[in-house]
Amino acid sequence: MSIPFPNIDPVAIAIGPVAIRWYALAYLSAFLLGWLYVVYLAGRNKEQRPNKLDLDDFLAWGILGVILGGRVGYVLFYQTAMYLHNPLEIFMLWHGGMSFHGGALGMIIAMFIYAWRKNIPTLRLTDWVCCAVPIGLFTGRIANFVNGELYGRVTEAPWGVIFPHGGELARHPSQLYEAGLEGLVLFLILFALANVKSILARPGIISGVFLIGYAVSRITVEFFREPDVQLGYLFGIFTMGQILCLPMILGGLITIAIAYKNGPVRNPA
Repeated sequence: MSIPFPNIDPVAIAIGPVAIRWYALAYLSAFLLGWLYVVYLAGRNKEQRPNKLDLDDFLAWGILGVILGGRVGYVLFYQTAMYLHNPLEIFMLWHGGMSFHGGALGMIIAMFIYAWRKNIPTLRLTDWVCCAVPIGLFTGRIANFVNGELYGRVTEAPWGVIFPHGGELARHPSQLYEAGLEGLVLFLILFALANVKSILARPGIISGVFLIGYAVSRITVEFFREPDVQLGYLFGIFTMGQILCLPMILGGLITIAIAYKNGPVRNPA
């Protein structure tokens, strides 16, 4: 028993030669909704409340950090040999190829530089942004499902899906697993923490929980997801995604430790 892949056109809107794909809309909606959520969280903060112009400025920084970091990460972690032979392909973003871990690193760099330039407490800014990131993870994974890409391993589960490019056997809809864990569940956890004053009083705890929560979710789902064909299994059992998540767990633990070491701040919310 299996579920046929729903007949969803990956192109959401087509006007003449111009086609807008659901994947592009997922990115746009994620940035917009994420920015609105960050504005909401920042507006509640009495200690450091940057004005709307400051946050408008950061939106551009965040977009640049995610896109550049995501592309560079994909080139370095997943397709190094191919891009060495075809370096011009690096700039052809419309051909696909983005890495979450690279995008996360690009965003972290953008946040640190922006916080320094605007004199905003760095860990406070990272907390706000981390609360919003699951929104993009959710919309992005749904778009992956619509595109029929990044599907899971073969399964006999009754909810297995026969993907257009996945052969005749049913596979785990791992994109939906990721949308649920990395997106919905992680968003709710961070939302709950963002409403606890004792947590807000220690900037960095939410950022650390995000790093650990994402890493654990990704490592778990990777056991159901088909490994990248060009890489396969590393060390005979692990995927690249799982290996890249290990530094995130360490970084999350260090960030939480720093938050407790720094002690509580006044007027956390």
